[in-house]
Amino acid sequence: MLKALSVFTALACGSLCGTAGFAEPVDVRTFRGVQRVEALPEKVAVFDVAALDTLAALGVKPAGVISTLFVDYLDEATQGAEIVGSLFEPDFEAINALAPDLILAGGRSSTQVEALADFAPTLDMTILSDDLVAHALERLQDYGTLFGKEAEAKGLRTAFLAKLEQAKKLARGKGNALIIMTNGPKMSAFGAQGRFGWLHTALELPQASKNLGENAHGEAISAEFIRESNPDYLLVVDRLAAIGQNGEDAKATLDNDLVRQTTAWQRGQVVYLDAARLYVSGGGIQSMTHILDQMIAAFEANG
Repeated sequence: MLKALSVFTALACGSLCGTAGFAEPVDVRTFRGVQRVEALPEKVAVFDVAALDTLAALGVKPAGVISTLFVDYLDEATQGAEIVGSLFEPDFEAINALAPDLILAGGRSSTQVEALADFAPTLDMTILSDDLVAHALERLQDYGTLFGKEAEAKGLRTAFLAKLEQAKKLARGKGNALIIMTNGPKMSAFGAQGRFGWLHTALELPQASKNLGENAHGEAISAEFIRESNPDYLLVVDRLAAIGQNGEDAKATLDNDLVRQTTAWQRGQVVYLDAARLYVSGGGIQSMTHILDQMIAAFEANG
């Protein structure tokens, strides 16, 4: 009788322990709408650098990552993770062997969501540029809920918003700005609705050129366009530097008679932003915070 009771007790305890450890499903806001997935996934494969950035800030270690991140500040956070392909080409054999509980895709890997969903629940965490800060903070909050890191997410959000408010205050009365991206000798400009437009909208920083459209990928420009726009601040993103390619860098491209005539050049207000963080991991909480640090330093340097 005692033996039978002991067996029953062990079985009951095992059942209760299993129930207690069961993670309830949570709702996650994704690029494709709200999706319900199991919370506290143990093995996560990540195909989006912005997602990796925010997960690292939360202290979440990925089980699988892409082969080339382009940003070295995430090296330690991804150390020991299995390589499961690239942004554009998942390694389906490696994913199958990893057997992840969840897959996070987004941005450049968003086209692979359907294929990845054959292996595990897959979320498209693309961050839209039309209101990047709001979408990025949504991702931060939802990752906190998904991984049981709500307190950490709240702390990161509070710190970021404080820094954003500091940057906004410093930007007031400093004039306007023009955001450009160089790609060797080629240049494109971005307005408030463009890929990097959050630097205008979130910082309430006026555009030097009112004629830039809503093209997220920018509009081809020349040095003459920069001179005619005559920005007080010229914010520069060097694409070749961001993706580790050789070629004429942004400083060489901009060093010409026309650009030298601008207020930005003459006042030393040409700001070379961290291209990899802005171009590759843009929308990650660490990336955005670092860019704000650069903007704050630029505004403080010019009183």
